Amino acid sequence: MFRGLLRLPFLIVVAILFGPWAGTPLVSTAQALHNCGEPHAKHEDGDDGRPHRCRNLDEDDFFYGDPRPDAPELAYRGPYKVGVRTLQVVHTDQIDILNYSEENTEPRYDRPLKLEVWYPAALKKRQKEITTYDDNLGTGPNVPDRPVVPFKFGGRAARGAAPDLSGAPYPLVIVSHGYPGSRVLLSNLSEPLASKGYIVVGIDHFESTHADKLGFSSTLLNRPDDILFVLNEVAEMGYFGRHAFLRGMVDAENTALIGYSMGGYGALVAAGAGLTEFFINFPFGVPGGYLARYRPGSPEYEARLDDRIKAAVLFAPCCATFGFWDTTTLQGLTIPSYFIVGDQDRTAPFDGVEFLYKNAKASDRYVLIYQGAIHEVPVNPAPPISESNYPEWLHYQEPAWDNRKLNNVNQHFVTAFLGVHLKGQEELRRYLDLEEPISNDSSRDDPSDPSYWTGFTPFGAIGMEQRFFEAGP
Repeated sequence: MFRGLLRLPFLIVVAILFGPWAGTPLVSTAQALHNCGEPHAKHEDGDDGRPHRCRNLDEDDFFYGDPRPDAPELAYRGPYKVGVRTLQVVHTDQIDILNYSEENTEPRYDRPLKLEVWYPAALKKRQKEITTYDDNLGTGPNVPDRPVVPFKFGGRAARGAAPDLSGAPYPLVIVSHGYPGSRVLLSNLSEPLASKGYIVVGIDHFESTHADKLGFSSTLLNRPDDILFVLNEVAEMGYFGRHAFLRGMVDAENTALIGYSMGGYGALVAAGAGLTEFFINFPFGVPGGYLARYRPGSPEYEARLDDRIKAAVLFAPCCATFGFWDTTTLQGLTIPSYFIVGDQDRTAPFDGVEFLYKNAKASDRYVLIYQGAIHEVPVNPAPPISESNYPEWLHYQEPAWDNRKLNNVNQHFVTAFLGVHLKGQEELRRYLDLEEPISNDSSRDDPSDPSYWTGFTPFGAIGMEQRFFEAGP
């Protein structure tokens, strides 16, 4: 350590050794900044000459979600090893809204939903927490500038591992992606949550993924129902063991929803914030009046709601600026909620998210604002394969932030939020209730200062704002 310090400018050495953080361990990492993202046109070989690609991942490689040296305290993994499995479920006899017509006003089909399930695992001897995930570049079929291209990337989980029942049953977390997206787009958050004692289920929403994105009306109509259907399916797996590894593992009575962009829309509606009459009847939205199933106060909507949902994390939720909700319909959101957004977001405009968190007044709600960030605040870093197609790269990459930093901060705060509201870990509330809500106005380097952001490294809390709004009039 000291030999390395001698190479640094004198003033930096003094600051490290004698600054207010003296005694804090210096974090080092041996991880290579590598992920496999095939086909891997660049950086084909590792520093040691071994070919990397997805066939040669090892535990020293970088995996999405790994902590940077400045990661806040709760970003680090929990006590459990992580297993992962892919499941297929089918929501039968649903309205096929994309084939609606005046001649066929009630078309029906079965909706296939692919799930990625992360869970606390008991690893066998020599079994490693390494897997690969399948995803695609693209924005649906027949888009020449953004063709559908399959690729793989690495994950820090053991494929098919046995479940760890030592702390079961575990609260359930359902993750809903954007339009388009995938069940593994937020693996940076899903894996660490499983390591902290959660069953985490990412959904591939049919007709809304990178590979199969079709008309927007399908996402509008199906997204909330997909979420509620998956909640029921996974809860039943936990009871009846249709997938034996989940038997006894799932505490569905304590469920949280994590929604990104249109997943945020789906989570809000599934959690009780029904749609406005204006949008239900919007002529260019969903034909046939089918959005009436989400009309606040209607028997049909009330029957859909599920009191097992105890909390919601809403990353850049779409689309308040288009009249989806008003101050009345937002009163249906009564569970604790956490809004996370960039103040430069124009995809789900920041003004709309601000309207949501300021007017969902029946909910105890937190908001985390990243200054200078746009819409990609929760997603995995851009895979190498996306570097040759700028729109694909921008689908992942925040222009003014390092996605790894965003991932770590999200892990930290979401861990605290879900720990409080799903596990009753009140000791974690101190990470959420910050004395100085604007990080740039806090003490940046003195943990003894009351304004210092709890759990952050020296100079680790820059460019953020975190506030709490208590439920009330």
